[in-house]
Amino acid sequence: MIHIISDLHLCEERPDLTALFTQYMNDIAPKSDALYVLGDLFESWIGDDDDSEFVKSIIAKFKAYSDSGKPLYFQHGNRDFLLGDEFAKATGGVIVGEVHPITIGNKEAILMHGDSLCWDDKEYMQFRQMVRSDQWQQQLLSQPLAVRRGIAADLRQKSREAQANKASAITDVHPDAVKEVLQNHQADILIHGHTHRPDFHDIEVDGKHCQRIVLSDWGDKGHYLTLQGDEIDSHYFS
Repeated sequence: MIHIISDLHLCEERPDLTALFTQYMNDIAPKSDALYVLGDLFESWIGDDDDSEFVKSIIAKFKAYSDSGKPLYFQHGNRDFLLGDEFAKATGGVIVGEVHPITIGNKEAILMHGDSLCWDDKEYMQFRQMVRSDQWQQQLLSQPLAVRRGIAADLRQKSREAQANKASAITDVHPDAVKEVLQNHQADILIHGHTHRPDFHDIEVDGKHCQRIVLSDWGDKGHYLTLQGDEIDSHYFS
C-alpha cells in the first residue's frame, strides 16, 4: 500500500501540525509500503544546512521510516523548492521530478505538487520562474542562515497578503493545464496538492475518462491518500 501526503506546512510556530506529523509517522505511516510527500512539507525551507532542532526532529522521523526498508519520495512544493540532496540523504529518501509517473492498477498516473498548473495566477507564475532559477537560488543560499530566515519570513508574509487579494478561481489549477499534462504523459489520473481544495474530479480528456485527485492541506486534521491495487482512498485523522 502506497501513502501520499502533501501540504503539511510544518514550522516551529505550529506545534499542532508537528504533533499530527509525529502521530502519522509513528502510528500510520508504518502500515504503508512506500511514502510520497508531494511538496510543501515545510512552510519554508531555507537550505539543507538548516541545523535547527526542529528540522533535525522532522528528518529523524523520515530516517526511521526509510531505515525500515521502505521507499520514501519527496517532490518540491512552492514553499520548499530548495530541498536538496543533503536533505534527501539525511532522510534516506529520493527527490523526484515535478511530474512523477506511477502505475495504479492498470492505469497510468502522475504525481505533482500542482503549483505549475495555476496558469491564471500570472503574478505567481512569474515569481515561480524567478525562484526556480539556478542564479536566484545560488544567490540566496550564499547568504548566512540568519539572513535567509529573515528573507523566508518576508516572502511568507508577502505570499499571505497576495493570496488574500486574489479571486479564488485565480489560485486554482487551470483546466487546460490539467488536460495538457495528462496528454503529455499519456496518463489517466493526476494526483496533486497545493490548492488546499481536496476532492475527486472526473474529467474527460480526448474522449477518455480521467481523474484529478486533490490532497488536503493539514490543519485541525491530517490527510493522506492510500493506493492499493486500483483503489484510491482518502483518509483524515486527528
